[in-house]
Amino acid sequence: QVQLVESGGGLVQAGGSLRLSCAASGRTSSIYAMAWFRQAPGKEREFVARRIWSGIGTYYADSAKGRFTISRGDAKNTVFLQMNSLSPEDTAVYFCSAARGPGAYTYWGQGTQVTVSS
Repeated sequence: QVQLVESGGGLVQAGGSLRLSCAASGRTSSIYAMAWFRQAPGKEREFVARRIWSGIGTYYADSAKGRFTISRGDAKNTVFLQMNSLSPEDTAVYFCSAARGPGAYTYWGQGTQVTVSS
């Protein structure tokens, strides 16, 4: 079992930045990859960014490329999402997720709200 807790969300002006954090606990040795998803009101959940836990592979949604960076923290069992050049279209609840294998996002955090004002 893996537990995930997100933090760092909040209200920012358009063009600003936020860094989201995800702290994992439990059987973290079973994690293959960690990723960020987001869901805006009235829209389906969408993938944002992924990082292979034990490697260097990263992948970003087109909407995140060039603006967002996913990284593993120096602290044990943490992952970050650095978000720059935010726009109101980025407003959503952001979820951290852990995968036990490719595409197998078994574990989810509770989400953290990101609101970008114009």
